[in-house]
Amino acid sequence: MNNPRRISASLVAVAAVALVAAASNWTTMVQRNAAWHTVGNPDAEITVADFSSYTCPHCGTYARTGGEVMKLAYVGSGKARVEMRHVIRNPVDLTAALAAWCGDDDKFLRNHAALMFAQDDWMEKLESATPAQRQRWSTGPIPARLRAIASDLDFYQIFEQRGYDRPTLDQCLVDTARMDALIGATMADAETFGVRGTPSFAIDGTLLEGVHHWDTLKPRLDAALNVPAPDTADTVRDDAFSLE
Repeated sequence: MNNPRRISASLVAVAAVALVAAASNWTTMVQRNAAWHTVGNPDAEITVADFSSYTCPHCGTYARTGGEVMKLAYVGSGKARVEMRHVIRNPVDLTAALAAWCGDDDKFLRNHAALMFAQDDWMEKLESATPAQRQRWSTGPIPARLRAIASDLDFYQIFEQRGYDRPTLDQCLVDTARMDALIGATMADAETFGVRGTPSFAIDGTLLEGVHHWDTLKPRLDAALNVPAPDTADTVRDDAFSLE
């Protein structure tokens, strides 16, 4: 059974984080270059590179949990900014990344979230794809392959809910310059940072070894920002949140 006092403490913490983010609103500052988006305060104390693949289940879990906390508590406050860097491992990754890039700079974060929050559904379709579907994804002109992937994995439906019609998304899926930039950046990041798995993270240009989820990333963020570790002697007692 859940402890109501702990639930109350958690709600207080979440509310405090949300207020900080609302006050500064740095999460709305999104800039793009040829291959990634940067989110947050240009003068932030640290820059965190997030290397993620859309077909990586652990990346989806991070995006839906720790990634949201990152935006609220660290990016929203202006302390950190995040570079959203894609790792293109296969044609599905490429299709999803091109879809996420569709539209103006300020569309990216919600496009990215729409794909990651629906990941379980479309990954199930990916895993159960028929031989005929996989054949369509791997033969013929590349734009036709990507449109087939988008259709079979319901990306068109996901983006219809974001206000995109099919012709608009199709235009983004045939952006060959963007394809080359995303694939090239994946190769360059593997060489420059040594990225071998996803999700991976770097702080100020240094890859964090063995850090692949929020529980191991958060302490490294706090250390980089000189945030003191919690002192158990100063921890608020549970009975401070008593509902009695």
